[in-house]
Amino acid sequence: MCYALITEEPIDEAAVRDASQSDTAGAIALFHGIIRNHDGGRPVNSLDYSHHPQAQDFLEKIIAEEEERTGLKLSAVHRMGPLKIGDAALVAAWMAAHCKEAFDANELLVERIKAEVPIWKKQHFTSGSSEWFGP
Repeated sequence: MCYALITEEPIDEAAVRDASQSDTAGAIALFHGIIRNHDGGRPVNSLDYSHHPQAQDFLEKIIAEEEERTGLKLSAVHRMGPLKIGDAALVAAWMAAHCKEAFDANELLVERIKAEVPIWKKQHFTSGSSEWFGP
């Protein structure tokens, strides 16, 4: 069973890592996506994440498909609600026998989550304007 979660609570990085534990693993790659203070050359104050009611199902499906495709143990948690600069928005972990396998799984999983899970973010810029982004 895969570990995939959409939550409004702060992300427990250790829980994400621990969910991917495997006796066969010799390497773990951990992705920690955090809120930055700029985007496209514009200063950002904060952002809000919202999601479709089935976002959890989409995330679980992606994790299961990638586990099946790679044979690796994967886990991911995406945060919702208002976030400030420095908060974790997405934490994902990959366990593999060797580091190259763990690192190679990294980009594809994160890019699939960003492209396929119905999550939208509203960025609040220091100018007072805001803008929505999503898949």
